[in-house]
Amino acid sequence: MERLQQFLVTFSWLLPFIIFCVLWDIVWKLIGMWKAGRNNEPIWFICIALFNTLGILPIIYILMDKKKSESKASES
Repeated sequence: MERLQQFLVTFSWLLPFIIFCVLWDIVWKLIGMWKAGRNNEPIWFICIALFNTLGILPIIYILMDKKKSESKASES
C-alpha cells in the first residue's frame, strides 16, 4: 500500500497530462472529421476517425485543406 501511495505522489502530474492529451485529441479529431465530411473526403474521414495520433493527423489534413482552399481562391 505504501508503494502505491509513493507512486501516486511521484506521478501526480500524469493524470492531468493524460486528460489534457485526450481532450486535445478529441478537439482536433472532431474539427478534422467535420472538415473532411464537408469536403466529401471519406478516406480522410475514416483515417482521422480510426487513428489516435494526438491530433497530428487532423492538423495535417486541416493545413493541407487550407492550402487547397487558398489555391482555389487565387485561381478565381
